[in-house]
Amino acid sequence: MAQFSVNAQRFDPYKNFKFRVRWDGRYVAGVSKVGALSRTTEVVTHRDGGDPSTSRKSPGRTEYAAITLERGVTHDTEFETWANKVWSYGAGLGSEASLRDFRKDIVIEVYNESGQLAIAYRVYRCWVSEYQALPELDANANAVAIQHLKLEHEGWERDADVPEPTEPTFAR
Repeated sequence: MAQFSVNAQRFDPYKNFKFRVRWDGRYVAGVSKVGALSRTTEVVTHRDGGDPSTSRKSPGRTEYAAITLERGVTHDTEFETWANKVWSYGAGLGSEASLRDFRKDIVIEVYNESGQLAIAYRVYRCWVSEYQALPELDANANAVAIQHLKLEHEGWERDADVPEPTEPTFAR
């Protein structure tokens, strides 16, 4: 069976370096790394009293792992603005968190080598549980300063409305 329905000649899976992240209807500037989307479903073991010494197993509660977003430090304040909705230094009693809009749905888009949208995932009710504004600074290092957001969320699903793109052919 072909791995790709529209592009049956394609053999290679999609690469992990062409992607974008969207929230509030717009793309977030400079995201260079997105943590894995993963979930774990607990196993519930049970046994009827009359059963022999074997157990039965069934699915239990599902937990979704937090997602980390990384990007280089710039003047864009999107990460910090969102993180401050959960906790802001100097907030007065009763205004420590924005209960109205600290959660956001985000979309993670994966593109093929031609720059066409290939796959998208919707991540629901995300909120910032950790924020790193600056990394450790080192005068002897040769690196980019990276910001981190750790997002807790309530689940994700693949966006079924994103079809497999028809990949272009280039004449020589």
